[in-house]
Amino acid sequence: MKKYDEILIGSGPAAYKMSNLLAKTTHQVLVIEGFEFGGTCPNYGCEPKIFLEGAARTVLQSQQLLGKGISQPAKLDWQTLMQTKLERFNSWPDETRAIIKKSHDVEAGYAHFIDDKTVSVNGRQYQADHIIIATGQTPNILDIPGKEYLHTNYDLLSLKELPARVAVIGAGFVGLELATLVAAAGADVTMIVHSDRVLRGFTRGEDKALVDAMQKRGIKFVFNANTQKISQCKKELTVTTDQGDIKTDYILNAIGRHPNIEKLALDNTNIKYDRHGIKVDDHMMTSVEGVYAIGDVVSRKQPKLTPVAEFEGQYLFNYLTGKTTQQIAYPTIGQAAFTFPEVAKAGVNPDDVANDPQYRVKRIPLKYGSLYAGQNDQISTLTLVFKDQQLVGASEIGDYAADDINNFIPIIGLQIDSNEYRQKVMAIYPTLGDKVAGALL
Repeated sequence: MKKYDEILIGSGPAAYKMSNLLAKTTHQVLVIEGFEFGGTCPNYGCEPKIFLEGAARTVLQSQQLLGKGISQPAKLDWQTLMQTKLERFNSWPDETRAIIKKSHDVEAGYAHFIDDKTVSVNGRQYQADHIIIATGQTPNILDIPGKEYLHTNYDLLSLKELPARVAVIGAGFVGLELATLVAAAGADVTMIVHSDRVLRGFTRGEDKALVDAMQKRGIKFVFNANTQKISQCKKELTVTTDQGDIKTDYILNAIGRHPNIEKLALDNTNIKYDRHGIKVDDHMMTSVEGVYAIGDVVSRKQPKLTPVAEFEGQYLFNYLTGKTTQQIAYPTIGQAAFTFPEVAKAGVNPDDVANDPQYRVKRIPLKYGSLYAGQNDQISTLTLVFKDQQLVGASEIGDYAADDINNFIPIIGLQIDSNEYRQKVMAIYPTLGDKVAGALL
């Protein structure tokens, strides 16, 4: 049985970060991957999504400016766009594997635990001083009659022919972003939402404004709907809900994700886990000494995002190599849905403190600024939350909400007060950054 210094189970952002850092050491490392090397983000998630969003945004902004200086809006060519996407991304798993293999041993297959200290893959058993679980998450699939007709983001992001009608079950980040994409390409889209709202982590006002904007573009929403079954008649699919039937040609299952632990055989170990993932302490160690977990597979309150996974990979490398003995401390984390308009946030949610006298909530419509008016962006609204004159939260809905909120994350995270900001920062005019100083008053 071969023994390593580290075994990395998974090769997504968290593990890939550690892999690259460990490559600069003399450690003997084994990387095990049962899915695509690189994980979901670069292959079926954030990277291809933002690549495709560039074309969709251009189309939607041109539509928004129709009659305001644009006489002919852009049209999205789905087949050409997807071919361009596939040419860029199809080689990434092999390239990622090759990069890892330059420095580490590699096993392509699913790992499972034999006991607390031993993992098996492809019939071979391995041990290590440190075993790091970084298997991420995988899509939830509705367990209903006709579930074989459901598709996930993995399927849609490689779909060469765009269906005329698309039904999206679920209205979280994935569902809303992909609905925005296919609708911009010309598909007739219906969103089937289990509850009465979308994106619960944002404010109700931002949720409503986003839904209103999507509805104005022809995207339909069915709220408080429970999907009961799916049936097919010839080439047409029917989604049966307790709110009625929806006829469609393609169904995107976007009801969330769960920790990818089924194949790990954790019941052969003393590793504790719950429905949110593997439980870890403040040093990312599981309930078994020497076994760690990082990335989206971890049960934690912080959002499951690529930068958070990479942060944990950096932290654990530092901890295991003696560069730190401190507990992990997460920074201020920004989060955005790349819909149109976008919604983005960081820090305290304004809705959570609306009735708390310790906080002051300030809402600033941005449509009067020349930059936003020139884009005919009538929705953009920035919301700031202050406590004792210190900015503690920011959120926005607007065409460039993600970039806008990035201006405020350092102020929240570094606890910079308004006077200090104005003395040390003069942003480019006339962007939102130039307005930050005034917004902090």
